[in-house]
Amino acid sequence: MYDSVAVVGATGAVGTLIIRMLQERKFPYKKIKFLASKRSVGKPIQFNGAEVLVEELCPDAFNDVDLVIASTPDDVARDFIPEARKRVKVIVDESGYWRMYPDVPLVIPEVNAEAIRKHKGLISSPNCSTTQMVVALKPLHDYARVRRVVVSTYQATSGAGVAGNRDLVKSSKAWLENNNQYCDCECETFPYPIGFNCIPQIGSEKERGYTSEELKLLYETRKILGDSAIQVCPTAVRVPVANCHSESVVVETERKISVEKARELFAAMPGVVLMDEMASHTYPTPFHCHDTDEVYVGRIREDFSTANSLAFWCVSDNLRKGAATNAVQIAEWIQQNL
Repeated sequence: MYDSVAVVGATGAVGTLIIRMLQERKFPYKKIKFLASKRSVGKPIQFNGAEVLVEELCPDAFNDVDLVIASTPDDVARDFIPEARKRVKVIVDESGYWRMYPDVPLVIPEVNAEAIRKHKGLISSPNCSTTQMVVALKPLHDYARVRRVVVSTYQATSGAGVAGNRDLVKSSKAWLENNNQYCDCECETFPYPIGFNCIPQIGSEKERGYTSEELKLLYETRKILGDSAIQVCPTAVRVPVANCHSESVVVETERKISVEKARELFAAMPGVVLMDEMASHTYPTPFHCHDTDEVYVGRIREDFSTANSLAFWCVSDNLRKGAATNAVQIAEWIQQNL
């Protein structure tokens, strides 16, 4: 049991879910503290029947802490983690800042938990869209080695935080109040109204016309699966869905995997739920997957356009398995194995 646990970013959307997961999963601890920015200091949070007041995120807050689970913007993680590492045994970080550092394991427990053993005080949890895709790819990769992936993501507004969902509500109301016509409305997060709309850019523009979100799907997938030869062609799209990311995935493997074998592999994969029966309209949607921890897979079919290739559809709760739950699972694995 950890003597002392700290949740950093405790008042944010993911931080709030981390706290909820710690309670639901009965995570063992002796002392716990919740850290956030100055504006949240003193805010009371109910935890396991007691009231815990939020403390300020600063170096001294880590003096008596063994484990940190953190969900902050990248710039905050960049600044606080070096100081925290001097004081804390292990940090599980949700931000994107440290993921691609060679000495920082990037971990999905169902996929590469053993990488945790190599940690030097810091473990990263992957991007939400990467997490669900790699959980689905893992059994295919183990069976026939993945060579190439073409993925289009349909990402919920909750992936942009609370302000993203406010934009969804505001712009949807504007559409309905304007007789189902597009109209300009002031947005906090997105460059265009997201209600009844799709925006084919998530993140900033990076190399060769890809966005930062899209490149995460490339580089994080390679690191997690331990295979730098995997090719990924990603397109990330923001859609007017409040929660749960959906992905259309085409995967080419070294040898053919039949649809029947793929169903068998998905069904046996920890953390995957198979929903694949078109006749009964059984396939994943955000409606089915909200507030759950699994990756749901369906619409499995052969790719007509090339050999040794399958297409499938997957959906997962981006705030839970894509963020909070994965981080808590990492902490649980450390607790049980190290």
